Amino acid sequence: MKNTLTIAFSLLFLTHISAQQKSMATLIDEQMNFAKDQYKVLAKNVPADRMPKALKDGKVETSNTKWWCSGFFPGSLLYIYEYTKDAEIKAEAERRLGILEKEKHYTGNHDLGFMMYCSFGNAYRLWQKPEDKRTIDTAAMSLATRYRPSIKVIQSWNSSAKFKCPIIIDNMMNLELLCWVTDNGGDAKFKDIAINHANTTMATHFRPDYSSYHVLDYNLETGKLERKITHQGYADESAWARGQAWGLYGYITMYRFTHDLRYLDLSKNIANFLLNHPNKTADLIPYWDYNAPNIPKALRDASAGSIIASALLELGQYSDDKERTKYVGAAEKMIRSLASSRYRAKKGENGGFLLMHSVGHLTGNSEIDTPLTYADYYFLEALMRYKKWYLKS
Repeated sequence: MKNTLTIAFSLLFLTHISAQQKSMATLIDEQMNFAKDQYKVLAKNVPADRMPKALKDGKVETSNTKWWCSGFFPGSLLYIYEYTKDAEIKAEAERRLGILEKEKHYTGNHDLGFMMYCSFGNAYRLWQKPEDKRTIDTAAMSLATRYRPSIKVIQSWNSSAKFKCPIIIDNMMNLELLCWVTDNGGDAKFKDIAINHANTTMATHFRPDYSSYHVLDYNLETGKLERKITHQGYADESAWARGQAWGLYGYITMYRFTHDLRYLDLSKNIANFLLNHPNKTADLIPYWDYNAPNIPKALRDASAGSIIASALLELGQYSDDKERTKYVGAAEKMIRSLASSRYRAKKGENGGFLLMHSVGHLTGNSEIDTPLTYADYYFLEALMRYKKWYLKS
């Protein structure tokens, strides 16, 4: 009798899991096909020599290809094409890659990973074109010019009246480019640079509760760390939501490339900080800053939600069953929230962007409660990761 009950319970559990998988499979299919139609609208709203950036006064705001977000639009198109195999989407992706390719030589800041790996990295993964690999390799060389051996970090922004040698947590997202190039026939120095940067950031950027500062400012002449501050968060000691997302995503990516357990442990600690935070929201889409002064009326940041969801799905790949259930369950809840009418636009609206309600730089009065290209990109990535890793064919 006991064995019969055990078998019955197991079948019931498997049926429940199957139903959940079917439900997520349906959601993913709906969101990717919506994205296919919606991004055709967005493409028509963006001049051929520009990239989409945000929505301002009801119109799509665009950027040149040197803007740090320039790789997200072609990257999103590539995810959509990968799922839908839509020829029009593919052609649009190839057109946008064509205007971006020249930025492989850009050395003006640290964002080559965002710009060139989210775009050409995905293109090479799909099509294996040698010219795309050469573009990625060149971008890694350009990024490496910003490495500062005396402090073992990649300088994020150029020196200015405000900063001497600023290193931001966002920089963790650009290390994937360097690691990939080394692991795919490139110079070993690129991965060494990435590891040095990750180790320095791990030692200096994080507080005892595993939240992260946004900006660390160094004196290059002395090598001394002079300030720990914020640029886009609420306050120097606050937990700016997207900064926490960058850290989580960056370290789980570094674990993938190195299998260094310190990176995995830090990723889990960051995830636990976010998932156990007293200001955690019911739908898990975070306030723009976990310490914003007007919580619960503070603005949400869908971009941070998208990044965290995608990162948690990868973290689940390297976790035991109990932890995987926690991380993937949270990611699934975030995906469902983002796919709901609260955050996802209606067809043909929102300028063609997928998601509403992101925050770029609130304290700078820029990109406030608006769609953003990277919110869409990491939402699409999370959908594709869930399908690949957690749906059974």
